[in-house]
Amino acid sequence: MYEESVGIVETKYFDIDGPIELDSGQTLDNITVAYETYGELNKEKSNAILICHALTGDAHAAGWHEGDKKAGWWEIVIGPGKAIDSEKYFIICSNVLGGCKGTTGPSSINPKTKKEYGLDFPVITIKDMVKVQKKLVDSFGISQLAAIIGGSMGGMQVLQWMITYPKMMKKAIPIATSAMSYPQQIAFNAVGRQAIFSDPNWNNGNYYETGKKPENGLSLARMIAHITYLSDESMDIKFGRGLQDKDEISYDFTIDFQVESYLRHQGRSFVKRFDANSYLYITKAVDLFDLSVNNSLSDGFKDVEAKVEIISVDSDWLYPTEQNKEILTALNANDVEVSYSEIKSNYGHDAFLLEKGQLNFIFSKFLSDNIVEDIMMEEIATIRENADVQDAAKLMLDKHVTHIPVVTDDFKLIGIVTSWDLSKSIATNSNRLKDIMTTTVKYCHARDSIEDIARKMRDYDISCLPVVDEDMKVLGLITTDQISNLLS
Repeated sequence: MYEESVGIVETKYFDIDGPIELDSGQTLDNITVAYETYGELNKEKSNAILICHALTGDAHAAGWHEGDKKAGWWEIVIGPGKAIDSEKYFIICSNVLGGCKGTTGPSSINPKTKKEYGLDFPVITIKDMVKVQKKLVDSFGISQLAAIIGGSMGGMQVLQWMITYPKMMKKAIPIATSAMSYPQQIAFNAVGRQAIFSDPNWNNGNYYETGKKPENGLSLARMIAHITYLSDESMDIKFGRGLQDKDEISYDFTIDFQVESYLRHQGRSFVKRFDANSYLYITKAVDLFDLSVNNSLSDGFKDVEAKVEIISVDSDWLYPTEQNKEILTALNANDVEVSYSEIKSNYGHDAFLLEKGQLNFIFSKFLSDNIVEDIMMEEIATIRENADVQDAAKLMLDKHVTHIPVVTDDFKLIGIVTSWDLSKSIATNSNRLKDIMTTTVKYCHARDSIEDIARKMRDYDISCLPVVDEDMKVLGLITTDQISNLLS
């Protein structure tokens, strides 16, 4: 059962210290975030990947909860040896703000009333969800994520991360998504909400103490939404006009067709695991999503720094290919390094959860650390030439490093000082850094291939290289340890 899996996992909880200011202008305090992690965070804290779930997902992206018969919702791509490799990456997935799977939402207890929030919970946005995720990521001491990945509403979160926190990720993969919600998408969500509103048991959101949940309304909302996740071809292949448990049409209003039975099953199953008010709040957040600035997506994406892979599904009519390509066009207009892939599938929108082979191939190709920029350390210590040896020694101890680039006032590389050089200072009784530092420095560029740099370091028997730009300004460091971890 657990072959190529992260195995048994458990959901953890993080309490945010202090209030979060929401896009609406309101604040929300006492926020708890449910999350799961897989793999181990490396000592540089540079191997973390954040997974963002879709509309009704949760933090349980991979592995198995004790006693469960079903693995996490993205088991096909997360785990040992898979594209999102738990032996290589530290993987984080959290339940979104407004959810009902452990993170604070309308079904949580309002500390002011000691009762469930219900409609006293403030309206939230995708940006609010991302603010909460940022607090969780910060709690690990992570200054930059290796990647952020998500599909559908998860893809919206990825795009929001790229804009709100442009320096927080090296790579981003938004899948089967859009940079704004369009009228048809809003319409389906609105009809789903009306289905909940029309259920008498909804009781204006105050159903938690009545013992009567708006199951019929929520079930109908799910049935409507589920149709949008499938394609016409997949429904025809799966059901055709097949009859359900009968040989001929009944000529009444009982269930005749298999597709009717399937949708009813989806609705009834859904109400057992999801809260109706959460459905209202999260679909509203999706409707409000719009990353354009002055009616321009190009302006909206002007600050993006991540390397991006956009993935669409050819049979997806909920978030069609053309809407994914609008993101591509906007990123290209801002000279962002971006690539594009289209999954070939008859599954429709749900292909981002099902197409194991194509997803693993695209992810692996994009995530592969094949250039220096992908694995170099960017937050590094530097020192000026006029410093003394004691300054360098103290800096090495404080930062736990053995190599420090020596730079000019405008951060141009002029040398490097190593722990070996500090030993030399004792032997020569020298206290001036410029007397002992190495001035014939080997260096590399961010776009150099890992293979070439590994060969260079081996040929010159060195364990660390400064990374510089065309003007010799220091961008970071790459070490043999990093390369060895990658190769292993």
